[in-house]
Amino acid sequence: MSTAAPAPDAGSVFAAVDIGASSGRVILGRVAGSPGGARAELETVHRFPNGVKGLDGGLRWDFDALFAEVLTGLAAAATAAAARGECIASIGIDTWAVDYGLVNGAGELVAAPFSYRDDRSRDAVARVHKKLDPARLYATTGLQFLPFNTIYQLATEPGLDGLQALLIPDLIGFLLTGQRRTEATNASTTGLFDAVAGEWATEFLAALGLPNNLFPPLIQPGATVGALLPEVAERTGLPAATKVVAVGSHDTASAVAAVPAAEENFAYVSSGTWSLVGVELAHAVLTEASRAANFTNERGVDGTIRYLRNVGGLWLLSECQRIWAAEGYQPALEELLDAAATLPTGGPVINADDPYFIAPDNMPDRIRAAVRNTGAVLSERPAHIVRCILDSLAAGYARTIADAERLADVHVGVVHIVGGGSQNRLLCQLTADATGKPVVAGPVEATALGNVLVQARAAGVLSGGLGELRAVVRASQQPAEYVPSPVAEHQRAGGAL
Repeated sequence: MSTAAPAPDAGSVFAAVDIGASSGRVILGRVAGSPGGARAELETVHRFPNGVKGLDGGLRWDFDALFAEVLTGLAAAATAAAARGECIASIGIDTWAVDYGLVNGAGELVAAPFSYRDDRSRDAVARVHKKLDPARLYATTGLQFLPFNTIYQLATEPGLDGLQALLIPDLIGFLLTGQRRTEATNASTTGLFDAVAGEWATEFLAALGLPNNLFPPLIQPGATVGALLPEVAERTGLPAATKVVAVGSHDTASAVAAVPAAEENFAYVSSGTWSLVGVELAHAVLTEASRAANFTNERGVDGTIRYLRNVGGLWLLSECQRIWAAEGYQPALEELLDAAATLPTGGPVINADDPYFIAPDNMPDRIRAAVRNTGAVLSERPAHIVRCILDSLAAGYARTIADAERLADVHVGVVHIVGGGSQNRLLCQLTADATGKPVVAGPVEATALGNVLVQARAAGVLSGGLGELRAVVRASQQPAEYVPSPVAEHQRAGGAL
């Protein structure tokens, strides 16, 4: 198949709504070029902050404000496209996973959605496991245990009759189109999705006393959700016929779709607030050893399996920066990284994915306390704390990749780091050193690229499978490459790493 079948004139334009746990963007993606040589370019037309707030007795998302920003961004996209004589072909939405909003029969959101950073679901874990043995849960869903998985959040809800749960990207899609659907890559993060059958695990809903129709029907990436509601079209200036197309609505699914891998076996690190570290497989790994290692089997684009584990992410660093700024210390990130890079190897490390670090708090103090618990001491100087964070993340990446190779019986030749962390040169080099594998860093905007490429394929502008989509990424980006340092190789040969 050819990589692209571009529109006859000046390429095709797609709007990507890409929202993370701390910020969101609306991005215009343009795909154009000759067959076999298509390229994609992105233009950010609107940025906005996102974050949890103390609302109605818990940590929640201010969803009304969030959706208002989405509409503002789509209006900006319509204006930017019109200025170039373009028409937006479709809209795709991706966000973080597990969280949801409850909608009643009249289509009203009954409350602001809870954030996974709220600790309400911790007490529900034991109640769920009393009804559903964890081994049985894993054998069906293949989902990594995290105390904030959707299944545990739902177990805290006082009453769900007459309500539907829409995961955050599906909730946005519903408000844009009036159509209720659940996109499959995000459904696979709920703990209520059968990893083999690719359908809802309805027996688990029944066992927990949850309504059978709690979630809307499933939809696959590339399928049309619906056209814009008249009021949305009027507010944004987009034609009412503009379609919302399902993409890999779990942001990691879109990011992995845009990994510029030319090789078959690769590891990926989708590095942002969280680090999602794993490999791409054709089939789920549902063994007891996999469960013990706390690996997850989540759906990717084209029915692939994202076999991965959540590792702590740059949330640790951003929270430290927030605390330091409040104390009057606001160095540029590059200054912090340069100072951290001068420190010697072999410093203290922590378990960066410990739930201890999930909630907002004084992160520098938490990190130093975690180091003390290991019997070591960490300086309170920011450079030392930054180096500890990055050493810990790199060590976590290396352990996770080695575990994935062992559990899935694959050999990885290269590590691709995509997302915001791909810009962190020190983290990329430390990852190469810790894994002993070359690291390819970029694209930064992998999630938005994956979102746009799936839309472009749905529109007939691109064709083929993930290999063809990734070829477009390689043609469009210039990733950086890192190799293990000689010192790290020497230490590894001597058993020091």
